[in-house]
Amino acid sequence: MTDQSIDQIMRLAPVIPVIVIDRVEDAVPMAEALVAGGLTVLEVTLRTPAALDAITAMKAVKGAIVGAGTVLDPAMLAGAIHAGAEFIVSPGLTDNLGKAAVASGIPFLPGTANAGDIMRGMDLGLDRFKFFPAATSGGIPALKALAGPFSQARFCPTGGISLSTAPDWLALEAVVCVGGSWVVPSGPLDPARIETLAREAAALSRH
Repeated sequence: MTDQSIDQIMRLAPVIPVIVIDRVEDAVPMAEALVAGGLTVLEVTLRTPAALDAITAMKAVKGAIVGAGTVLDPAMLAGAIHAGAEFIVSPGLTDNLGKAAVASGIPFLPGTANAGDIMRGMDLGLDRFKFFPAATSGGIPALKALAGPFSQARFCPTGGISLSTAPDWLALEAVVCVGGSWVVPSGPLDPARIETLAREAAALSRH
């Protein structure tokens, strides 16, 4: 497990690639391409049978900080930690998952879409959140409005963000980084293409 806080992890690069991986054998070349392009924080979503083994494999890549996304409950949390995940991302926040994640001590980025979600997180001592699904939850105007009453909170908007829209999100003071699936396109693995996309994403400037 990493010694870094979720805030430190979020600040390592402007974009966290959101990875859906079908083949474990793709894990290492994919992670190597992302790290070579400057994206060192990798979120592997637990949406496929290969995900947990991919997390374990990617951890062998020098410079990679590998976390698990789409963690929905304490059992998935335990499985991700056992696989070696260094941080946890969830699409939402329940009391069960939140308490288990906080108790585990692992850096945790829970999903929020409204004020109630954020307040539930703050009750657990959390102030770093994923804003999800960003584009369909009201977009930038919604996040600006939510950030007002929660001045200490910082966000990683994810969902419907692209290379062209990421700069608008990253310009917000409340946004530390964004999550994006565009960096790892679906289809056959193309490490050269992934490295190029990662380089473009890593070059994005923050506020």
